Amino acid sequence: MLISQVKGTDGAIVVAVREVGGEAKAVVGAGSVYALAMEAANAGKSLADVIATKGLGETVDLEKAYAEGRLLPPITHPDPAHLHLTGTGLTHLGSAATRDSMHKKATEAAEETLTDSMKMFRMGIENGKPKAGEKGVQPEWFYKGNGTQTAAPGANLVSPSFALDGGEEPEMAGIYVIADNGTPFRIGFALSNEFSDHVTERINYLYLAHSKLRMASFGPEIRIGAAPDDIRGLSRIKRGDEVIFEKPFLSGEANMSHTFANLEYHHFKYGLFRAPGDIHVHMFGTATLSFADGIKPQAGDVFEIEVSEFGLPLRNPLAVAAEEEIVVQQL
Repeated sequence: MLISQVKGTDGAIVVAVREVGGEAKAVVGAGSVYALAMEAANAGKSLADVIATKGLGETVDLEKAYAEGRLLPPITHPDPAHLHLTGTGLTHLGSAATRDSMHKKATEAAEETLTDSMKMFRMGIENGKPKAGEKGVQPEWFYKGNGTQTAAPGANLVSPSFALDGGEEPEMAGIYVIADNGTPFRIGFALSNEFSDHVTERINYLYLAHSKLRMASFGPEIRIGAAPDDIRGLSRIKRGDEVIFEKPFLSGEANMSHTFANLEYHHFKYGLFRAPGDIHVHMFGTATLSFADGIKPQAGDVFEIEVSEFGLPLRNPLAVAAEEEIVVQQL
């Protein structure tokens, strides 16, 4: 089942659900996806059961809403500061050729010749998929921002004036709410564009934190439940009527050096991330970047990420913010 949010003609949130390829229907009496998820989490019920109890109403034309700019992020918090955008990298094996090459380099090279990134990648290969009852190695982790940094599907991903690059990262994101007792509950998975500044990151790996403090987009729909083991999609960039970049990307545990469960554990093991009522959108990494192919996106370019099992494609134009003068005032 896919779940999404649309801004109604009266400005209220309409929650829509459908099966892949099917017609979307509004959930009766649902104030938001967040409200439904918290109701399910606190009652110990599945989200599907809560939706079934409420029932379905009128048909929702998601394509029309997308064209009219009325699609919202598939989950929002009444207070955006309580939605957390985070992610992890060096988790994907890439194509078979890339996988074999990286595995050979990571396992055969002398320790002193490995970069920190390759060491982290090797750690994931060796212990990113622990056996039941064991703890796996922790991954690279980064913070992107809160709900104020979320771009709705179809809305601009705004790059700061000082950025050296604004490039896409096509990824799967896990979508979570924290129940009143502090237990994390996963709603499901969604497409995401973990928008980053790859030029800044390349200057020095210690600039990774700076490079990740950017907007992100996810959705338009959340696939409720577990993710497929083998996820295959397309990432493209359009400049006007021309496609300047298009490449397949892989995700799912069959194409990763970590399990989702291991990555989730190492995020939620921090009590900081188990505050009741919070939302977490945690992005799981990618092996496909247009930056690696020498593409430099420009303002007006449109990023498009699609995987058929996850519903509508995620589209976002690139915009660049005007320069700001920041002066810290003395109280």
